[in-house]
Amino acid sequence: GGPMSHLRGALMQPDEVRTTLETCEFFKGLDGGQLAGIIPICRPCRFEAGETIYHQGGVGAEIFIIADGPVMLERAVSVGPRKGTVPVAVLGKGKIIGGWSTLLNEPHTLMLSAVCRRPAVLLAINGAELRQRMTVDILLGFRLLEKLCLLLRDRVQATLGAMDNI
Repeated sequence: GGPMSHLRGALMQPDEVRTTLETCEFFKGLDGGQLAGIIPICRPCRFEAGETIYHQGGVGAEIFIIADGPVMLERAVSVGPRKGTVPVAVLGKGKIIGGWSTLLNEPHTLMLSAVCRRPAVLLAINGAELRQRMTVDILLGFRLLEKLCLLLRDRVQATLGAMDNI
């Protein structure tokens, strides 16, 4: 491979994974023991500029934490005969995206597409595996669901704001 080939596998050291979790909006404030249980289920992945992380309408089995790089969330809309995409938000480091309802043991249909404007590194976490840890450690589960409610409130407000701009 060329000089960029090492970028295909987004290799993060365990301490980088830990730092990403500690500073992320979703896992911030958890104690060391709780984080230690989550680190092994985090899978670093890299996307190039222009790549789509997931498509609206797909099934989201994972949640993603943005470790680096802006990610654009957009929604496909059709107004009469016109079809297009509406940008909903551009999210950066520490934000969480993807199939959150897997944490509720429900299949998740993705409501938005996530596209990389520039190269990005994300941590993918299988929702079912995280839920399993949340059901074993109820305090962890409560904390994460509390964060999820706050996140969803913010996202709904952002989405409604984007819809006002159509």
